[in-house]
Amino acid sequence: MKKSIGPRTMAFPTPVWVVGTYDANDKPNAMTAAWASICCSKPPCVGVSLRKATYTYGNIVARQAFTISVPSEAHVREVDYLGMASGKDVNKFAAARLTPTAGKMVDAPYVEEFPLVLECKLLHTLEIGLHTLFIGEILDVKADEAVLGEKGFPDIEKVRPIIFGPEIRTYHGIGKFLGQAFAVGKDIG
Repeated sequence: MKKSIGPRTMAFPTPVWVVGTYDANDKPNAMTAAWASICCSKPPCVGVSLRKATYTYGNIVARQAFTISVPSEAHVREVDYLGMASGKDVNKFAAARLTPTAGKMVDAPYVEEFPLVLECKLLHTLEIGLHTLFIGEILDVKADEAVLGEKGFPDIEKVRPIIFGPEIRTYHGIGKFLGQAFAVGKDIG
């Protein structure tokens, strides 16, 4: 029997992404966000929800662009810092010893050390309540060659992305391979 725990932000897994923006003075900023996901396949889009109080919120509105850098497990310490500090007060790239790299397709930086990057132009915003959902059209995906698989796409076991446990506030790595999508269940029915 299941026990009700009420309306909460409890969905597993939740990705740990780093949103890259420039501020009004062209200073690169990076913010950890977990309220995020793919939200459309044509055009390819991601959604990320941010509070208005964040420095990144104003940067996205002003520049109409952002990047998503997908960090590997090896950078969990830096990722945690990027979610605690504010770009209003500190240069987070310098403090975390990470390298901002200018996007080629959008007016936003990404984290060079992270293996997977999405360059996004702002397509829509939706005010939901405490958060605003920013929908970005993915104009380009960049991946370190070391994380590419046999078919030339990023391999999740090589990227080793971080996932977040909402409400319990924990970071985790990915689990083991379970089967090929759209194949492992073919024998049912």
